[in-house]
Amino acid sequence: MSEGSQPPVTVFHMLEKHLGERISVILDPSYGFEGKLTAVTRDPPGIWLSDAKATVLRSTIAQPIPQVVSREERSEIFINLNSVQRIEILHK
Repeated sequence: MSEGSQPPVTVFHMLEKHLGERISVILDPSYGFEGKLTAVTRDPPGIWLSDAKATVLRSTIAQPIPQVVSREERSEIFINLNSVQRIEILHK
């Protein structure tokens, strides 16, 4: 590595910047979780959510962007990053 170049930014660095924020984690097209990002782990690769809610997503021909149709309360949950399709930061 030459002088002045920085190490590559990884998904772990990007997630650590958002600690304490609410995020949505989509595991498959119809299921995911929302919650407050409390920790990021590298081995195993994953994230911890507190105040988590399991979400069910649905899309239709008329509304192709998936919408949350139900939420179920959870407390804390660990999500392995190997099973994640998408992560979204939820803004207020």
